[in-house]
Amino acid sequence: MPSVSVFDVNGKKVSDIDLADGIFGIEPNTSAMHLVVVNYLANQRQGTQSALTRAEVSGGGRKPWRQKGTGRARQGSTRAAQWIKGGIIFAPKPRDYGFSVNKKVKAVAMRSALSAKVLDNEIVVIDKLELADVKTKSVVNMLKDLGVEGRALIVTCDKNDNLYLSARNIYGVEISYVGMLNVYEIMKAGKLIIAQNAVEKLEEVYA
Repeated sequence: MPSVSVFDVNGKKVSDIDLADGIFGIEPNTSAMHLVVVNYLANQRQGTQSALTRAEVSGGGRKPWRQKGTGRARQGSTRAAQWIKGGIIFAPKPRDYGFSVNKKVKAVAMRSALSAKVLDNEIVVIDKLELADVKTKSVVNMLKDLGVEGRALIVTCDKNDNLYLSARNIYGVEISYVGMLNVYEIMKAGKLIIAQNAVEKLEEVYA
């Protein structure tokens, strides 16, 4: 059973916490994580790209010159792909890139991502993540006291508007909560800063 330290917002250790083996202590399944990340990114694609084929561009109804006798290559239309203002060969059209992934695979990927953070010592547990008002300096000081540099993902148990508004302008820092947490965000972050009640909620959800 993995054990990590619990800190306060000032970076002082207040206790230790044992993490559930089934959530934070499994052997990471890289195949599952890769599949879920590809699925997440594919579902983010708008798929709105579009271009016109030779059948859709205007003009080119008349044959530009007769078939034989001119010494030039035969042409049937001035809207073929090799002509200026011609159509596009295999033109891209709007499409849906999304695909579905089995729920069990998603759960394995989430457990694997969390376990990988524990194995790499990239998880920081905070006893309380509460802000009385919107103040970016409070979050900056917290990260500094915790020794967190670069990309970081801060996870709370529930949606926290004050924390989100305070951290949204800090480069490389993302805010999420248990209900919206995904594997891509966890893997993208350098450090995973998670509230203690969020750890308990994750263990409850993925038990």
